Amino acid sequence: MSIKVENITKIYGSQKALNNISFEVKKPEIVGFLGPNGAGKSTMMKILTTFINASEGEASVNGYNVNTQTKNAQQSVGYLPEHNPLYLELYVREYLNFNANVYKVSKTRVEDVIELTGLAPEAHKTIGQLSKGYRQRVGLANALLHNPDVLILDEPTTGLDPNQLVDIRNLIKTIGKEKTVFLSTHIMQEVEAMCDRVIIINKGEIVANKKLTELREGQSQIVIVEFDYRVEEAFLNKLSHVSHVKNTHGFIYEITFSTTEDMRSHVFDFAHDNELKILQLNQKNASLESLFRELTS
Repeated sequence: MSIKVENITKIYGSQKALNNISFEVKKPEIVGFLGPNGAGKSTMMKILTTFINASEGEASVNGYNVNTQTKNAQQSVGYLPEHNPLYLELYVREYLNFNANVYKVSKTRVEDVIELTGLAPEAHKTIGQLSKGYRQRVGLANALLHNPDVLILDEPTTGLDPNQLVDIRNLIKTIGKEKTVFLSTHIMQEVEAMCDRVIIINKGEIVANKKLTELREGQSQIVIVEFDYRVEEAFLNKLSHVSHVKNTHGFIYEITFSTTEDMRSHVFDFAHDNELKILQLNQKNASLESLFRELTS
């Protein structure tokens, strides 16, 4: 088991940040750790990365107890905190070579992670010259330097523009094919795009622990489409599996389908066959968003 948490409680003064929570994460698996601000996400991640100790309970990473086998646990985990700490005056290779010495890994590993994270075009620059997206890549490269089996990522896509977000998402998905990735985020679309399973925490307690496939079962699907002119809702009802059509505003429509099949290609083909021009076409997973609101409100 890559990550095992058993009855963990963390108390700060009179406040319980975590209240008797338990879960497991296997390899390879990408698990989204969700919750509102103050729910206890970062506290749990700090316990798993040995930055702080739990008040009660036990946790292990790759079979190493984070309290009694601290060094072994640290060596088997890569961590990217929410506020990525970097030495902005150092060059990318200089920074990674410095940390390679700390980890006692070969300098060839530096070139490996530069290639893996797509840093090669920017590796000659100082970190301070990099965009937020490339600084996140440097943080990921550093977390991967010692080739850990487990990656713990705290809000890895916060503040990225759409292009940077797609790049980091694809990178995490690639890493998740071989390693365990445990990440926190507030962005539901990122969970949908990257994760195999979600754990939702609220007020220090786990309120959901499900695979995304389980969340989708029996759930409706909403496709948001914008045309270049107004279309009669009855006309869109001709699409197969349609249960509801709503014109939200302007030329934008929310089409609800009673199927888990991705219907965006069907909407596109329907528009093409009927000489409609699509300006935007997105899928909205109502089940995850509504479940999150319901469990954390």
